[in-house]
Amino acid sequence: MLGVCYYPEHWDEARWEADARRMADLGITYVRIGEFAWSRLEPARGQFTFGWLDRAMDVLHAAGLRIVLGTPTATPPKWLVDECPDILPYDEHGRVRGFGSRRHYTFSSRTWWRESARIVTALAERYGDHPGLAGWQTDNEYGCHDSTRSWGPEDLRAFRDWLRGRYQSADQLNEAWGSVFWSMEVASFDEVSLPVGTVTEPNPAQRMDFWRFHSDQIAAYDQMQCDILRAHSPGRWITHNFMGFVSDFDHFKVAENLDLASWDSYPIGFVEKFPFSEDERNRWAETSHPDIAPWHHDLYRGVGRGRFWVMEQQPGPVNWAAWNPVPKPGMVRLWTWEALAHGAEVVSYFRWRQAPFAQEQFHAGLNLAGQDELSPGGTEAADVARELAALPTLPASRPAPVAFVFDYSSYWATMIQPQGKDFRYEELVFRWYEAFRRLGLDVDVVSPGTALTGYKLVVVPTMVQVGDAARAALEMAGGAILIGPRAGSRDRHFAIPETLAPGPLAPLTGTRVTQVASLRPGLSQAVTGAVEGDVVRWRDHAEAVDAEVLARFEDGGAALTRKGRVHALMGWPEARLLDNVARHMAGATGLETLAVPPQIRLRRRGDWWFFFNYGPGDWALPRGFDCLLGDAVVPPQGLTIARRRA
Repeated sequence: MLGVCYYPEHWDEARWEADARRMADLGITYVRIGEFAWSRLEPARGQFTFGWLDRAMDVLHAAGLRIVLGTPTATPPKWLVDECPDILPYDEHGRVRGFGSRRHYTFSSRTWWRESARIVTALAERYGDHPGLAGWQTDNEYGCHDSTRSWGPEDLRAFRDWLRGRYQSADQLNEAWGSVFWSMEVASFDEVSLPVGTVTEPNPAQRMDFWRFHSDQIAAYDQMQCDILRAHSPGRWITHNFMGFVSDFDHFKVAENLDLASWDSYPIGFVEKFPFSEDERNRWAETSHPDIAPWHHDLYRGVGRGRFWVMEQQPGPVNWAAWNPVPKPGMVRLWTWEALAHGAEVVSYFRWRQAPFAQEQFHAGLNLAGQDELSPGGTEAADVARELAALPTLPASRPAPVAFVFDYSSYWATMIQPQGKDFRYEELVFRWYEAFRRLGLDVDVVSPGTALTGYKLVVVPTMVQVGDAARAALEMAGGAILIGPRAGSRDRHFAIPETLAPGPLAPLTGTRVTQVASLRPGLSQAVTGAVEGDVVRWRDHAEAVDAEVLARFEDGGAALTRKGRVHALMGWPEARLLDNVARHMAGATGLETLAVPPQIRLRRRGDWWFFFNYGPGDWALPRGFDCLLGDAVVPPQGLTIARRRA
């Protein structure tokens, strides 16, 4: 199904009925509203003005649309900020991040929790049983604008309380943090300061706890909202709209509160956000890289335990990236079908009509700025609606043969202590995903500790800290396993394990890492043997204790090892080596592959095969397929849906 984000408070009420009718005529089923409307819902404390939202929901419902209502906590109104300045966040330099945009709150403020609960309760009591209400969205885009962490007085108080619960005594905290180093010991929790503003780097164990603390704060804050919504609005589902390439809190943990995950897909904007080379950015500037949206679809399908939406789909140029080109014709349609191919239940476009005012004037919508005229993206959305209506019901998604283990705490650990300036966890994972997708393989993304039985191949690009559940899941996995560099290199207190890396994974890998090297740009180390290529950025100097060495570095050191079904790669592979490793692992596990050129991707949903061409140039399907949508030759920015002949 298709959806759209709509802001009735932005438009004259006389337009609402026509907007709702045009949405339904276009093929829209779901409408998300309300997530930024606090100042209109409560212009002064206790003075609720629900009438306009009552009428808006009734109009949308009367048109046959199903409503997703957002809690408005992403935008505290000015009167609340003035009354309660302790809700405001602080940057790492101790400066207040104030009113005037959005996300101007800290999760640590007790006042903020109380005020959030108050407005969420008021909304849930008012609309919890509205016949047009399908579900709820909590807040909006946790972590957006670097708003996960804050460094203010409320954060210090809450951090100390969190540490008391974790360590019970200052002695245990000092032991866990290794505070004897540089005389960093504290006599009580009240002596703990925020890990910022130090002469040189703060204690990495303290910084790791600070990241954990803020991640836990977000999950607890979201649970508070979900508890209120479930109490007053039974039978409605709850989601949150996560973001792309935002990993500074644990989305899996937040999603434990939710019925399904959703995310906001801006594939072209993310080209500027991800550390691509300039050549890659230019190549994919008007289409996006073919794995940006798919990676996040697979991630959030995992976060949502098999259920996810795209809550905001880019419908044209956006306003917030360094450069904001117009997508090539066909890309809005392609992105929509791509999300559905990866299992999305709904693709919802942002927004119904481009706003002619305020910060997002350059952000396209399904209609032109202030107009009742479809934009190019709106026309493509209408095309998708017609295609969906003409096709049979999409088959159910099946588990993929390959599982990627994605670990948010590994992102935190490598941000805190990269050891090499260009070691970026998200980039490592993305490049590994890209290599396996170019073999035509479907991928599930799972959290550490998820049961891995049934997967033919499990890929762990790295897992810096390996907990008991994650280790047990890997031990019980029935398929082959590929583990990357830096795995098991820190224990839960951010210390080097007593047995050295890979720590708890050593019995699985049969290896022992004695030294590590970060390689500056321009340096590489050649690998030869069962796979060939070069390692860049990072190398683990490892001993093969009881593992077979399949490939070696020039100095004879182990580069790729195998112990039973577990392979370990001892460095950051450049593209050729990574492709060779992916092919080696696919061959070793008997996976059926279909190598595709850089601009082509495929995804299976049930017995339907989806082929996507990011261009340039036509691409012909392999023989043996019958087309359901599109042709055997897929044009640039086009797609084909087909079934394989028996």
